[in-house]
Amino acid sequence: MSQGRIELLQKMLEDDPSDAFCRYGMAQEYLKAGDTVAAIAWFDKTLEVDIDYCYAYYHKARALQQANRLDEAVLSLRAGLDRARGCGDSHAMSEINSFLDELT
Repeated sequence: MSQGRIELLQKMLEDDPSDAFCRYGMAQEYLKAGDTVAAIAWFDKTLEVDIDYCYAYYHKARALQQANRLDEAVLSLRAGLDRARGCGDSHAMSEINSFLDELT
């Protein structure tokens, strides 16, 4: 985890706490560092402000998989697939579907 990136993202979140991209960035930094608990929490925070942030569902599922919480990972992917369909995001649908097939 790059402490500099975390600090930058925290500053950006101070300026705009509802910035989904910054929240997603925080989740990714924690995931890279292997802190799945914090990563999952930040993916959830991302989805709190933008329910249609489809890749947050995908990467949350990756974090849940790493934490050996496979049932929850599948639930995250199914929710993400529903949102991707609703948004018409075919690329996200394809990636989420592939990961879902891998887990089920």
